[in-house]
Amino acid sequence: MIKFSTPILLSMVLIATNGLAKDWQIQMLNYGESGSMVFEPDYIHANVGDTVTFIPTQSGHNAKSYIVPEGSSAWSSKLNQEHTLSLENEGVHVYYCPPHLMMGMVGVIQVGNAKNLEKVSSKYPRLRSKIALQPERVDTTIAKIR
Repeated sequence: MIKFSTPILLSMVLIATNGLAKDWQIQMLNYGESGSMVFEPDYIHANVGDTVTFIPTQSGHNAKSYIVPEGSSAWSSKLNQEHTLSLENEGVHVYYCPPHLMMGMVGVIQVGNAKNLEKVSSKYPRLRSKIALQPERVDTTIAKIR
């Protein structure tokens, strides 16, 4: 029987876990499957350790956090530039495109369990009040949180 020391075994587990992490890609589009000014996909259910890359497929877009899980920092991408976000804490990220918020360009990343659902429920109405076009589309995206 092969015996491993604790540090070696821990290293092997960490390496194996990192190999399972996924890099999600979110396109920022002027027009997509669900209408104009969208993130595709608009909802992701990811795991801690995954990354998300925002891709400005068409110009004039960026992504900015509105709600982040406890222990996470607010984040913002630069206009027309890719941005990669490391998902280090369980909970929900609600984000939007600042130039197109009024058009309902909002998305959700759920990392594991929605530990901050109460925060989402209390802060979402304020964000929704700034959406002039297609607020129902955003309601549908928020409703995907489980």
